[in-house]
Amino acid sequence: MKIKVLGKGCAKCEALEKITREVVSELGIAAEIEHVRDIKRIMEYPILTTPGLVIDEKLVCSGRVPTKAEVTTFITTAMKNSG
Repeated sequence: MKIKVLGKGCAKCEALEKITREVVSELGIAAEIEHVRDIKRIMEYPILTTPGLVIDEKLVCSGRVPTKAEVTTFITTAMKNSG
């Protein structure tokens, strides 16, 4: 699973990355997490405001920091859909 946090590095983007890493660790899954800070790469996704969360190249959330429970749901749903 590939997960991307989209954002230039503001507090909200950093919070989303932290939550995402915690969820991946707690679920005990193998995931590659990348924080995309390059605006040109961020613009490749249908995102108007950061932070954004992309799981397996699908934008699942943008413009806010989702709760830990929401991130867990995004990841477990993506796992079910991929396999």
